[in-house]
Amino acid sequence: MKQYLELLKDIRDNWIWKDDRTGTWVRWLFGMQAKYNLQDGFPLVTTKKTFLRGIVVELIWLIRWETNIKYLVDRDVHIWDEWPFQNYIDSNKLVETFPKYSESWFAEKTRFIEKIKSLPDDDQFVIEYGDLWPVYGHQWRNFNSEWVDQIKTAIEQIKTNPTNRRIIVSAWNPAQLSEMLLPPCHAFFQFNVDTTNKELNLQLYQRSADMFLWVPFNIASYATLLLLIARITGYKAGTFTHTLWDAHIYNNHIDQVNLQLSREPLVLPELKILKDIKTLEDLEKLEWNDFELVNYKSHERIIAQVAV
Repeated sequence: MKQYLELLKDIRDNWIWKDDRTGTWVRWLFGMQAKYNLQDGFPLVTTKKTFLRGIVVELIWLIRWETNIKYLVDRDVHIWDEWPFQNYIDSNKLVETFPKYSESWFAEKTRFIEKIKSLPDDDQFVIEYGDLWPVYGHQWRNFNSEWVDQIKTAIEQIKTNPTNRRIIVSAWNPAQLSEMLLPPCHAFFQFNVDTTNKELNLQLYQRSADMFLWVPFNIASYATLLLLIARITGYKAGTFTHTLWDAHIYNNHIDQVNLQLSREPLVLPELKILKDIKTLEDLEKLEWNDFELVNYKSHERIIAQVAV
């Protein structure tokens, strides 16, 4: 994962300073890229412990075109909790009662998530306040709410027309951005088939990249997606190329970044898919216990606050 660490160091040392949507301020650089060859190992950050179970569960959530956090919290994955919760606070005019990131805010968030988990999927509270609306998975599988299944089409094209340069899946849909609780940061991705070496490659274009907190998740998520799509289309997983537009370090993450960059990266692990998968429907049915992370050794976890 030296490629990721080099990007992180470049931003820390050669940054441009600016305000941002969250009011936290960031150090940022424009137009960065890293390549991860999956034949060299699974690109999971080793300079801090990374929550792969949550990453894989979230990916299956996306593939299933789920948009409600109920699926995630039922599996004790809390990657998306903050956005529906803050929407609940804003919608019910509770901002003064629960100021963002205050002790009372965190306590109320815990109660909110426990309530989502305790209720059935079709409960009105879950439907109204647990949903992120037409975000990633919705656009992947039902673009613009018009039943355009981009993932299905991509798989078909990889199998039947592998030299096609249009095998693209877009989560960025201007027509529905205003309906989303968070516009997609990882905006679109493209598959490329190396017919000579029988490898499937993937490039992600990420418009906004929280380099310390979320980019390690994004790398592992799309590397897993590449492994899955390669498996069901009959190719080896090749290179994941990660292109970042606005790559930034939040001002309140600088100490954590310095700690991470002081650590020596360790040998990359291997991610095994234990279940026999052949179709998109097989992917939708996967659970975390269908995967095995082999030989993952890492430094200790580093905690940082999400900017909402």
